[in-house]
Amino acid sequence: MYFDGSLMLEGAGAGVLLISPKGEQLRYILQFDFKLSNNAAEYEALLHGLRIAESLSINRLLVFRDSLVVINQVNKDWSCSTEKMSTYCAKVSKLESKFMGLKFHHVFRDKNVAADVLARLGSTRSEVPPGIFVQVLEALTVKEPDEEASAVSAPAESSILVITNDWRADIAEYIRAGDLPEPKAEGDRVHRRSESYTLIGGQLYKRAVATGVLMKCIPREEGIELLEEIHSGFCGNHAGWRTLVGKAFRSGFYWPTAKQDA
Repeated sequence: MYFDGSLMLEGAGAGVLLISPKGEQLRYILQFDFKLSNNAAEYEALLHGLRIAESLSINRLLVFRDSLVVINQVNKDWSCSTEKMSTYCAKVSKLESKFMGLKFHHVFRDKNVAADVLARLGSTRSEVPPGIFVQVLEALTVKEPDEEASAVSAPAESSILVITNDWRADIAEYIRAGDLPEPKAEGDRVHRRSESYTLIGGQLYKRAVATGVLMKCIPREEGIELLEEIHSGFCGNHAGWRTLVGKAFRSGFYWPTAKQDA
């Protein structure tokens, strides 16, 4: 099972792809009819994917996702940073008893493309091709703690084309419309930098130099939160900055000040 969550300006969605040992595929799109945070979307996708597998009488399952946070939390390699994440992990643990074998694995983003496409179809409310199951969800699986109430604004932040004060804005606008900022020196800098970036569904991605893998571009504030999550959950006080940045980039995320922030 491959799964992914997606937050866009239009809404939130998730994708679940089940592949049998014979190569048969079942594709599911989840559309969330409510606001939620990015991590919550990931966990909702995981929980509903497990329930789908259980309903199909699948008893041995390998689960793959390109999010280090979710996979390492459910594997208990990282501690959960919030009460809500702990609740999600507890629900996943309860579902484990429904399977004879269940293992969670982290994969790089380019290995999870199919689930990512399904998730984007769900979040953008695009027309769904034939042969894909669609389910609309009207409420969170877990209760929303008061301290995470501010997370409901996440969908609006996920569409870079509406962000005006963000390092991604000039690059995205140049790729989208060919507009360069003033003065000329700044415009030339944006033009040079844009060669390694691309826009997909309104989201900016950077192509890694060594591997060619696309990394999702995120705001600096979100990047710092990711570094803190990695540091507190996995490495503790023994992590060097190179280790933190490497894990963040391998998770499929990029922002230009990552090294300084780490």
